[in-house]
Amino acid sequence: MPQSITITNEDILRCVKLYCEIPTLNKKIITRKVIENTANEVGVKVDTEELQQAADKFRFMNKLNSAEDTWTWLKKHNLSLEDFEEFIRIDLLSNKLLQHLFLDKIEPYFFEYQLDYVGVVMYEVVLEDEELAIELFYAIKEGEMSFYDIAHQYIQDTELRRKCGYRGIVHRKDMKPEISAAVFAAKSPQFLKPVVTSDGVHLILIEEIIQPQLDETLRQKISSDLFSEWINEESAKFEIINDLEDHCLTNNTETYLLSK
Repeated sequence: MPQSITITNEDILRCVKLYCEIPTLNKKIITRKVIENTANEVGVKVDTEELQQAADKFRFMNKLNSAEDTWTWLKKHNLSLEDFEEFIRIDLLSNKLLQHLFLDKIEPYFFEYQLDYVGVVMYEVVLEDEELAIELFYAIKEGEMSFYDIAHQYIQDTELRRKCGYRGIVHRKDMKPEISAAVFAAKSPQFLKPVVTSDGVHLILIEEIIQPQLDETLRQKISSDLFSEWINEESAKFEIINDLEDHCLTNNTETYLLSK
């Protein structure tokens, strides 16, 4: 028979502090307060029907197909039914507030920054040795090796090696300047000369340059980016005061931890 163990609120708080998760939780708490306060100010609300629809959608997406499944999930996460309702309400309120604040700003933002959303389908191998990278570059150019060979020999990450360094669609704004300058000056398909950055020496194979289109996926990404930026700006206006017990070092017998 398995042994039982009781986990208290104090245990959870202690664990959160010991694993240095207070800053992460602070950010989430402030985000919720910013959303609540702003929604109240601009009159964004969630009604009962919207809440029910959002709860049904959440249960469907998480395969909580019965009341029993839902209760099991709530118990696993130590949530009451009221907690679950509040969880759904905040998420729904966040989405409604996003639409209220930024729906009419998406198109102007896209046309101003559309170059940032130009994408490239690319494969990449990052090396530490520039001379080796140059040697491998010419080996590929001269047909002595393939990019596939180099990826399988020099990529350490197992999953990335299996994909031969495939990075998917990468947007200009998500690249280091040195890489974006080289990538978007090229024509696809093309194998680039080694590019040196602070991360190492990059061997890059360009498959396709993709011009941006303001489809639903990109609309959602832009609105999400704008919302995140706004949350960060609003959160920075707050001074965080944690009303938690102070366990800082209090006597000389403990200061050896900080002596070096």
